[in-house]
Amino acid sequence: MYGFINTCLKSLVIEKFGEETWEKLRTLTKVQDTFMTYEIYDDAITLRLVQEACKMLGASSEIVLKLFGEYFFSFCKMSGYDTMLRTLGGNLMEFIENLDALHSYLALSYQEMNAPSFRVERTKEGEMLLHYYSDRRGLCHIVPGIIEAVAKDFFDSEVTLTILNQSEEDEHNGKKEHVVFLVVQKITGPKGRSWHTEGTSESYGEPRQERDEILWKMKARYKTLPNCPRRRAPWEILRSVVRFGQGNFRTSFTPCYPEKLWIEEQAFCNGFPFHIVFDEHLKVKQTGVNIQKFVPGLQIMDTKLDEYFSIVHPQITFNINSIRKFINSQFVLKTQREMVPQSSQNQSMLKLRGQMVWMESLSCMVYFCSPKLRSLEEMQERGLHIADIAQHDTTRDLILLNQQRLAEIELSNQLERKKEELRILSRNLEVEKKKTETLLYAMLPCHVANQLKEGKKVESGEFEVCTILFSDVVTFTNICAACEPIQIVNMLNSMYSKFDRLTSVHDVYKVETIGDAYMVVGGVPIPADTHAERVANFALGMRIAAQEVTNPTTGQPIQIRVGLHTGPVLAGVVGEKMPRYCLFGDTVNTASRMESHGVPDHIHLSPTTYSALEDKGFDISVRGEIQVKGKGLMTTYFLLKNLFASEENIMGRNGQSCTYRDNHQEEPDSKSDAKEIDSKREEGASTGETALVSALSLKTDLNNEAMSTRLCMLL
Repeated sequence: MYGFINTCLKSLVIEKFGEETWEKLRTLTKVQDTFMTYEIYDDAITLRLVQEACKMLGASSEIVLKLFGEYFFSFCKMSGYDTMLRTLGGNLMEFIENLDALHSYLALSYQEMNAPSFRVERTKEGEMLLHYYSDRRGLCHIVPGIIEAVAKDFFDSEVTLTILNQSEEDEHNGKKEHVVFLVVQKITGPKGRSWHTEGTSESYGEPRQERDEILWKMKARYKTLPNCPRRRAPWEILRSVVRFGQGNFRTSFTPCYPEKLWIEEQAFCNGFPFHIVFDEHLKVKQTGVNIQKFVPGLQIMDTKLDEYFSIVHPQITFNINSIRKFINSQFVLKTQREMVPQSSQNQSMLKLRGQMVWMESLSCMVYFCSPKLRSLEEMQERGLHIADIAQHDTTRDLILLNQQRLAEIELSNQLERKKEELRILSRNLEVEKKKTETLLYAMLPCHVANQLKEGKKVESGEFEVCTILFSDVVTFTNICAACEPIQIVNMLNSMYSKFDRLTSVHDVYKVETIGDAYMVVGGVPIPADTHAERVANFALGMRIAAQEVTNPTTGQPIQIRVGLHTGPVLAGVVGEKMPRYCLFGDTVNTASRMESHGVPDHIHLSPTTYSALEDKGFDISVRGEIQVKGKGLMTTYFLLKNLFASEENIMGRNGQSCTYRDNHQEEPDSKSDAKEIDSKREEGASTGETALVSALSLKTDLNNEAMSTRLCMLL
């Protein structure tokens, strides 16, 4: 409840003075964010907030608390309690008397709720007194603001509250503040006139006197009529009709009571099986039949009620004065374990919930109650049955409806658990899907993989120009013969991991690795004008990275041969079980020749690659004419270094890498981009078969050294 009060106070200060004022107020009162977030409050915090607000407003605490009470009522309406509040009573007195019942209902949802209690009293002079009980001291001035706002909004009346008495009373759970308010209410009439309906017996003015004179004359005229069979004089009937025409029928209603109670004692005790009548000394005078069944000791008259029950709610001392103070509250009594039969002591104790009614003529209190139950399980635990509850008692319906609600909640919880399991499975599936996609994208180009995922057929395409690189490890056969297999695997894994990282640095596509052979291509599958520079820088990085890999036989860095060639290729997906994106054509064959005819730790270039790298900032030396298998004499070259890029740039260390600018789009951002790239290749797709046959015809010309290269495996 403190959280609710301070939330309203926060809203009031922000609305009236702005958020900066609230932050200043919170700082002055040293209210930490932790307390505000989790709604942890106490009297000290609330009173400090009020005191600081008073200083800011320059007003007394009474005025600020009254203003807060008005805003508190508006805040309750905005929070969705409007309809519930309107149904509490048809007039202000009924509204106040039912506030405790509303608090009891809210306490079912808010277990820590500690609400005040209200009781209305009519004096002999006709004055209405409001008794306010609370264990929160210093906040009683909120009450006038709330009651005045309720009267104005719900009952079209003006109310003023004046404190007549303020004291503290001892209860078993501590001291409670008891404040008595005098309530004066003015209801606005149909023509704008107002008159007192509750308050002091002061003069109501000239209009009231004239009305009283007219009513007195009418009463004198009809007093000679015979009595009405309905036990009301004709004057009373006429007066009711007149007042009904004035719109005051509800406020002028007076109940009609029989001269004697037309019900026998046994029928009453059977009709109300759970009721207790006790006097001002708490001596039991009468009980219902079923309450005797579960608490047999109550069959003995003049038994002390507090010996068999304790008061659970409200938390007051068990005596007649305390009960009368909180008579508007809902009372919950619990049986004492030692006072029930031995066979029932192992069960849960019976709780009774109901209303206290004071009978002035008998000086006795009657407690109309029902078992406090929420489910059939609780009923079974207490040894009760549906038949034990009176048929007119709504507790029957509440138990059955609540049981149905609990079953629906359990079903809903099961559905939520299933939904949560499905969400977890969906998340796990998404993780596995991403792993699969990562593996797929590692095997195939992204746009090709997306087409295969969609079930589309990937057409082969011709690329007019690209640069292909082949590399292998020098004396790899001898290394394999002299080492354990695991050593070879570790060496290749270390080398290929470094090479794979370089493919991301220079944005070249890794075609495949077989044994010690490593094949990459630039300009495929995404066309790039700088394909030759990318592959050249990648080759320089390979040579540097190879020096970091140890030969397991010698303990020295391994040596690699690298060959590059530039030309057209045909590319497409081969296979269905393990599809691979492969390159075909004479360019692949020539690039393999450059690698096989190369020199250890050198990067061997073909004439076309030299032309593509010329004047691009690379240091290139001429090797001269050599005899190339299947190609005859060729003038080849060695790539030495990049004149404008440092080793850190080439290796992509410290976040630095080479910068490439192409006219073509390097990465397809969507499926439409991939389709656009594929459409550019459709022109060369028709020549794919001829190029493939040309490549296959070269197989018989390969020597033993070339058979261990990647080209042999492709063909």
